[in-house]
Amino acid sequence: MAYASDAPKDGFRPSMLIYDTRYRGYTIQFIVLLLFALFVAWLLNNTLENLAAKGRTFNFGFLWSRAGYDIEQTLVPYTNDNSHFRAWMVGLANTLAVAIPGCILATIVGVIVGVLRLSKNWLIARLMTVYVEIFRNIPLLLWILMIFVPMRELTYEPRDFRVTDEMIAAGQEPAASMWFNDSVAISTRGINAPLPLFDRPLGSLNLGGVSVNLTFLAALVIVLGSVWVNRQIRARAQRVQESTGVRPTTWWQSVLVLTLPFIAFLLATGFHLEYPTLTRFNFSGGILLQHSYTALLIALVLYTGAFIAEIVRGGILAISRGQTEASYALGLRPGRTMSLVILPQALRVIIPPLISQFLNLTKNTSLGIAVSYLDLRGTLGGITLNQTGRELECMLLMMLNYLILSLMISSVANIYNRSIQLKER
Repeated sequence: MAYASDAPKDGFRPSMLIYDTRYRGYTIQFIVLLLFALFVAWLLNNTLENLAAKGRTFNFGFLWSRAGYDIEQTLVPYTNDNSHFRAWMVGLANTLAVAIPGCILATIVGVIVGVLRLSKNWLIARLMTVYVEIFRNIPLLLWILMIFVPMRELTYEPRDFRVTDEMIAAGQEPAASMWFNDSVAISTRGINAPLPLFDRPLGSLNLGGVSVNLTFLAALVIVLGSVWVNRQIRARAQRVQESTGVRPTTWWQSVLVLTLPFIAFLLATGFHLEYPTLTRFNFSGGILLQHSYTALLIALVLYTGAFIAEIVRGGILAISRGQTEASYALGLRPGRTMSLVILPQALRVIIPPLISQFLNLTKNTSLGIAVSYLDLRGTLGGITLNQTGRELECMLLMMLNYLILSLMISSVANIYNRSIQLKER
């Protein structure tokens, strides 16, 4: 039965795409998207026509030609006879070798400094303030150079570590000596440190020209698995505490889970260290960390750590003072109050701006070219670009690399951010 108050049910008409508010928004979005796609198509077509007018083509065939240049700091095997694609992968690995430990160390520095800035000890709080204000107000490039130059100019030559028979007879000491029981040498060439080796490695897997070290991959899986199991142990202890009021002792389980699998893996693969030894002109054996890498990493950590410290301090101050007073009333000490009550709540404020600092650190690794550190910017966007003359292709590949790295970092951090957000019930 129909009533006069019922709205008529009209069918869909094309005019509704313009006059009906239910569809007008979709129409406008489609038109804007179409115009943007046409603009991009025009831009690409115009670029290709200009390249053709100059007798140039747009292709990536240069990636498979011989690179012909050396890279001192490499994480994967590389020689100048390898292709530009291989050099690109080496540069990408060098970028990650700075970005990953840089983000971890900068976070540690930032959290410690941010908490200490709120210390009741006047001297400590003022020292942390001085550190933050100095590092965040001076350009990062200057810090890289300020750290690199002393490491390069004020260290000893490898020959200064040599001990001759005449020196032994005269009872003289060498001008320089190795550290940590003759295992680490810091010279003008870099930092020579012990190299981890395996008598029974698991080999490697070739994926599209990229060699994946299965030993390292297995070690990473074991570490991540141990951490996951330890989190399950702690979560179970938390559930028991919430239901019974008594938290079971789990520290020994955590120690066993976090150490025994990794130790067993090292013993099974025949882990040992290769120490650097002084030869005629230089050190051989071990691993060589170039001063360019060390200076870049230290500068990025200290510079970004200053910004993270302010983010942490702001996040802590955003938590109500009543939370601290309630914790003290329950008998919690200041350290436990900070780690169990304040910081977990402050993370919801800290994580979003912290993601931006991770992204900035990753992109700032490109400044390593100032001290001849060949990362993604120095290989693909530097020597390869100059040798091949493929500016457009190299720049597009570099932009794509940094975009993918940034999206990956953002995705991982956003997953963690969502996991700590308050859940409404």
